[in-house]
Amino acid sequence: MLLGLLPGIEVVGAAADGEEAVALVERHHPDVVLMDLRMPRCDGVEATRRIRAAHPETEVVVLTTYADDDSLFPALRAGARGYLTKDAGGEEIARAIADVRSGAAGLSPQVQLRLLERLADEPGAAAPPSSAPPSSAPPVGAPPGPSAAPPAELPDGLTAREAEVLALIAGGLSNAEIAQRLFVSPATVKTHINNLFAKTAVRDRAQAVAYAFRHGITGTQQ
Repeated sequence: MLLGLLPGIEVVGAAADGEEAVALVERHHPDVVLMDLRMPRCDGVEATRRIRAAHPETEVVVLTTYADDDSLFPALRAGARGYLTKDAGGEEIARAIADVRSGAAGLSPQVQLRLLERLADEPGAAAPPSSAPPSSAPPVGAPPGPSAAPPAELPDGLTAREAEVLALIAGGLSNAEIAQRLFVSPATVKTHINNLFAKTAVRDRAQAVAYAFRHGITGTQQ
């Protein structure tokens, strides 16, 4: 009912479980599937894997109650390009659907944060910028400060401005929020993002976040 009320979205089918979801995709070839995870017969991870293998043009956004690692990472590895929890509002769902349709990732800020934490736990990962005094660290979930602090030597030919935009992406900001933060137009932000995506060979914002964290390009409070 909620999706049917959102502008620009046409609901072509609703499935009771993963098996039916796979069959409906075969029949309707939708742009996006909004996928639950815990379902009978065929769970959401397996359904996502089968859909993405047979219909790579169909994107999958997971909408689930669960945001634990055992739910999140298998779904992303299966090919989901979006991941939201069921407390997401209609605007957030619509934005995630639009993002994956445009080739970006539709991840909630909480999921982006968990990906960063997971990367920090991996052997050889760049140390997170936690050496600042506790009083200067932003609270969990807060956007980065007015400017980002990229490393002195930037990888892959990134300019200082591109690294700054990348750091703000890693902080969970949207294009509009980045434009407001940097006092530039959204079109300028999009140009910077296209350039840095090309230089770093990332395909979407999720990969950009991972790249930023690996190279220590993250925002800090000034």
